Amino acid sequence: MPGKANRLQKILEIIDRDPIETQEELCRALRESGYDVTQATVSRDVRELRLSKRLRPDGRLCYSSYSEEDVRTRNKFIRVIRDAVVSMDNAGNLLVIHTISGMAMAAAAAIDSQKFEDVVGCIAGDDTIFVAMKEPQETVLLIERIRHLIAEEPRKQ
Repeated sequence: MPGKANRLQKILEIIDRDPIETQEELCRALRESGYDVTQATVSRDVRELRLSKRLRPDGRLCYSSYSEEDVRTRNKFIRVIRDAVVSMDNAGNLLVIHTISGMAMAAAAAIDSQKFEDVVGCIAGDDTIFVAMKEPQETVLLIERIRHLIAEEPRKQ
């Protein structure tokens, strides 16, 4: 049976390759890869690896690994978005975000840092951001993703 270090590495490979939403799915993927694991083992591994769930572009929350620096940076950007955004509305394939005066550029940079898949780019003024999307229907999904980020609790480091 492969060892713990190999199993932990395999978990990282699996979550990078496949959208894994639950520990049960992770157990199944590990078993298919030759690891005889229980849910309790996978639960401990998830804690040890400090895995968290990340909102994917398709709206699913799936396991993801973050380094401590990634977590600190992500929390800072989420804080900027949370503190700056006043309202959001869609206009075709544009998302129009109104911010507190002077915060649009910082919020646009924070949004860019999240690397949302369907975002073509952001243009920021003093209190308004235009986010260009590839498709109009993606605008509504991005509004939901940003609302989710705003409501999200900061991750522990």
